[in-house]
Amino acid sequence: MTPKASPPQSVPLPRTWDARLARRLVTPLAHTAVTPNHLTTLRLLIGVAGALCLAHGGFAWTNLGACLIVLSNFVDHTDGELARISGKTSRIGHFYDLACDALVTVFLFGGMGVGLQRTQPGSFVPPALPGCAAGVAVALIFFLRMRIEEMAGKDGTKQASAGGFETEDVLYLLPLVTLTGIVTPFLLAASIGAPLFAVWVVIDYRRVSHRARRAADESSQLRTSR
Repeated sequence: MTPKASPPQSVPLPRTWDARLARRLVTPLAHTAVTPNHLTTLRLLIGVAGALCLAHGGFAWTNLGACLIVLSNFVDHTDGELARISGKTSRIGHFYDLACDALVTVFLFGGMGVGLQRTQPGSFVPPALPGCAAGVAVALIFFLRMRIEEMAGKDGTKQASAGGFETEDVLYLLPLVTLTGIVTPFLLAASIGAPLFAVWVVIDYRRVSHRARRAADESSQLRTSR
C-alpha cells in the first residue's frame, strides 16, 4: 500500500526566504508527475550552462553565467520543498541532490578560472589553477559533509542562518562580482577560503567519526555484557 503524501499545509514553513518562495512555486506540482529528481536535474543543467558561460569569458558571457548560477542556486531549493510537501522523498534522491550541489559549485569555480585564463592569458598565475584549487576543496567539503550527515543526521551539517538567510546565499551576490569586475580577487579569495574551510570540515569529520565509533563500541559492550 502506497503511503499518502502529506498535504502542503501540514508541512512547517522553511526558515529561509528563498526556500519559502520555492515552496510557493512548487506547491501546484505536489500532486503531479513531476518529481524532486526532475527539479534536481533542472538545477544541474542550469548550473552547468552557467559554468560554461563563465568559462567562455568576456563581460556579457560572464554576467550571463553569474545569473544562471544564481537561478540554479534558487532552483536547488525547489526539489527539497517538493519532496517535503508531496512525500516524494528518497535516500537516492537526497544524495543525487548533494552530488549535483557539489558538481555545480565545482563547475562554477572551474568555469571562472578558465574564463579568466581566456581573457587574461598573460597572468603570472594561470587563473585556472586557483579555480581548480577552490573546486577540489569544495568537492572534498561536500563529500565529507555527506559522510557527516550519514553518521550524525542532518543536524550535523546544518548551515548557519540569520534573518532568513543561510551561508550559501552569498552566491546570490555573484552578479555583483561579475558586474563590478572583481572576478579575479573573488576567485583568489575562494582558492584560499575553500581549502581553509575544507580543513575545518576534515577536523569536524574526524570528531564526528570518533564519536560515532565510541558510541558503537559502547553499544557493543552493552550487548556483550547482557
